[in-house]
Amino acid sequence: MQIPGLELDFDALPAPVPVWHAQVSLAQWQSAAMAVRDQGGRLLAVWAGPMAHQPPCMCAAYVTLDGAFWLSLPLSQQQGRWVYPDLAAVFPAASRMQRAAADLSGVLALGAHDTRPWLNHGAWPQDHFPLQQDPEKLPLLVATELVNYPFVHVDGDGVHEIAVGPVHAGIIEPGHFRFSVVGEKVLRLEQRLGYTHKGTEHRMTQLAPLQAYRLAGRVSGDSTVAYAWAYCMALEAATQTTVPERAAWLRALMLERERIANHLGDLGALGNDAAFAFGLAQFSRLREDWLRVSKTVFAHRLMMDCIVPGGVASDIDLSQRELLLQQCDAVEKEVRTLFTIYEAHAGLQDRFMTTGRVAPALAASLGLTGLAGRASSQSWDLRCDQPWLPYSDMAVAMATQHNGDVAARVAVRFDEIFESMRLIRRLLIEMPIGALLCPVVLPEQPARGAGWVEGWRGELFVALELAGSEQKNCILRCHLHDPSTQNWPVLEHAIMGNIVPDFPLINKSFNLSYSGQDL
Repeated sequence: MQIPGLELDFDALPAPVPVWHAQVSLAQWQSAAMAVRDQGGRLLAVWAGPMAHQPPCMCAAYVTLDGAFWLSLPLSQQQGRWVYPDLAAVFPAASRMQRAAADLSGVLALGAHDTRPWLNHGAWPQDHFPLQQDPEKLPLLVATELVNYPFVHVDGDGVHEIAVGPVHAGIIEPGHFRFSVVGEKVLRLEQRLGYTHKGTEHRMTQLAPLQAYRLAGRVSGDSTVAYAWAYCMALEAATQTTVPERAAWLRALMLERERIANHLGDLGALGNDAAFAFGLAQFSRLREDWLRVSKTVFAHRLMMDCIVPGGVASDIDLSQRELLLQQCDAVEKEVRTLFTIYEAHAGLQDRFMTTGRVAPALAASLGLTGLAGRASSQSWDLRCDQPWLPYSDMAVAMATQHNGDVAARVAVRFDEIFESMRLIRRLLIEMPIGALLCPVVLPEQPARGAGWVEGWRGELFVALELAGSEQKNCILRCHLHDPSTQNWPVLEHAIMGNIVPDFPLINKSFNLSYSGQDL
């Protein structure tokens, strides 16, 4: 990757540091974005850097074939606001990230087309930006009047709107969907999210670095292993800690079990949304059995709090290893049978094929990532592209499809289940003997680190900045990024031209996190 004025030397990174960092000028900030786009890279995350008691900056992380890098831009003020150049014109996925940063930190993207509030639903005064506040003096705010959000209006003969949510019929997270339709055909969908904003990133600054992994693991409960690993990776990078080899293998074991659990649940729900209740019953049973064994082996159905700074919380013995291997054999046999049934079922395939299609060119321009991206020819998977230990020894086979429809996203899930089963067997059979934990010593001087993990939805990214010992080694800033942030806007395009009753099916085929992007 060639960027004017910057020399990206990924080979010089110390072993536990997965992301290269540099402070840049205004010109470099803009040229870096265009260079990444022109050379086939992509945007990973955009966020505002430390604010309270610290000079403000704007941060962006990019992914290239060589690795990831994190750029920090010191901000200047215009008319009392911290400003920086807009990135959404280069990477459309940056738009909502910039809007979230504006609400949380008061930073303004100059030239941005969309500056509507994203996380602020009207409960915050216009001059209130949570990440600018002293962590110990955050005021108590009470909503007085909700803002009338300016949805984009679609005009035309016979066009009408259907408003869905934020409260839904099922026990799911809140989100508002505004459909503009003619008859049953969807012309446009616009989302309004942010209802599950909890002040997570502000809360992180109030926690001790060695304890904050527990909150990271609760950002999105279905990805607790991936988030905990990404946070611990960031902390270990900042402290130059090398995790014991056995601990890394156990982390990967839990991550693959988390991947399979979620794919099993989604495949059942997708069958149910296409009126195939048999699929829901069978996959729900398999998922429940899978979670119960996780509870038996790891003491928690979701394996929450099992990954800790410096390693893992507990080991597995020979009897538990045999239990996990036996379950792999039993569940894979049933999933292969169900795969044959799904493939041969004409009713399912009629609902799945061509529905909610995201063409590869559109997926690339909008930054579609994770399993949804791989279903639209976006061949990115950290386990293959940037394989940390133990994936560096696993030769992971990436699951990709090219049609970009519901059927393709279903196929990716099946393929990933079978590949994860293979990985779990190797992890269990070849796992090295050794320590589970090593001490993590907080640095005397300010430090930063990043975590980057391929969760079941896609890549999770954690950017962590620590104060030195003079400030009690507190967390200055911790940004937690979910792949749903990139993928939610693509869902708006996937539904266009489809009928309203297909939305639940298309939505479930992405199965994005509300909580993960609302933070």
